Amino acid sequence: MRKKIVAGNWKMNLNLNEGAQLVNEIFKSLPALNSHKQVVIAPPYLHLTQTASQLAGMDDVSLGAQNCHHEASGAYTGEVAASMLKSADVSYVIIGHSERREYFKEDDAMLAKKVNQALINEIQVIFCCGEPLEIRDAGTMNQYVESQVKAGLFHLSADQFKNIVIAYEPIWAIGTGRTATSAQAQDMHAHIRSVVAAQYGAAIADDTSILYGGSCKPSNAVELFACPDVDGGLIGGAALKASDFIGIIQAM
Repeated sequence: MRKKIVAGNWKMNLNLNEGAQLVNEIFKSLPALNSHKQVVIAPPYLHLTQTASQLAGMDDVSLGAQNCHHEASGAYTGEVAASMLKSADVSYVIIGHSERREYFKEDDAMLAKKVNQALINEIQVIFCCGEPLEIRDAGTMNQYVESQVKAGLFHLSADQFKNIVIAYEPIWAIGTGRTATSAQAQDMHAHIRSVVAAQYGAAIADDTSILYGGSCKPSNAVELFACPDVDGGLIGGAALKASDFIGIIQAM
């Protein structure tokens, strides 16, 4: 049975004190989770060791990072290597987020290298994919997202791919005033799963968690998570408020 996952991406928000307080507030209301459900908290780099200490001993809440560098080490001022994340007890790393692709011009080749670095260091990958508004309006979203998945992940062996979580971000529905329906989310998730199945077989595809990353909140999480191919969410803004984040976890 594939895992249901709710991952909170804090992005570039919260100072150390605010981050510690948020984690404490989440803990106060965190429901009991079975072995097939996982919560991931992905704060900024500066928070990682502090958050790791708060999560110590918790099996159902894991530490995530928002990015890693595509090289193992070297003269890359300001960057963080996957091996450094591993030494901070990071279990998951987000790779290919739409903001990294857009603002930092991360291309498919670079993202494939980042995936490799994460897996070499035994860190599970949350690999993001998704189409912008013009692609959605042109009706070519399936081909667009499929190409991202293939370019970033399909160099992996079947055993390596078992450490991949995919997160679908409908970029066109984030901050545009347009919303993705649960049916649209389900359609894309099912397509992504079919693409994985064609490469790695039905068993691996059925075991791959595919998260929804498009403005998920407590008010729509139940409907989204009820879709058969939606296995949880990659949460942005709602992860910064304990009550909202807990509401989404409860929906899972």
